[in-house]
Formats: sequence, C-alpha cells, structure tokens
Amino acid sequence: MAYEAPETVYVTETKVACDGGEGALGHPRVYLSMGADGKVECPYCDRLFILDQSGAKAA
Repeated sequence: MAYEAPETVYVTETKVACDGGEGALGHPRVYLSMGADGKVECPYCDRLFILDQSGAKAA
C-alpha cells in the first residue's frame, strides 16, 4: 500500500483553521498557530500549512 503524502497549503496568516476538508468525513476543526519556522502541521490529518512570506501578515 503506497503512502499518500499529506497536503501542503500555503497561507498568508500566522493562525489557521483545519477541519480535514472532507465535510462530515473530516475531523473536528482545530485552530493552529505558526511556529517560528513559519510552518504548522495539523495533528489530525497531517496537512502542512506553510507561511507564504510574500503576503504574510500577523493574525
């Protein structure tokens, strides 16, 4: 069975929300704050959020 790489999402906010993106098949909505490295990973679905430095603003 091949492992599917988690989705990578580029964002312009330092705080993001993730609900798994699959409606009723997703997971509870969680709010995540970027670390000093400009990245945060969802603990449920492993979706990786990366801060887009070109349009970043602090939330």
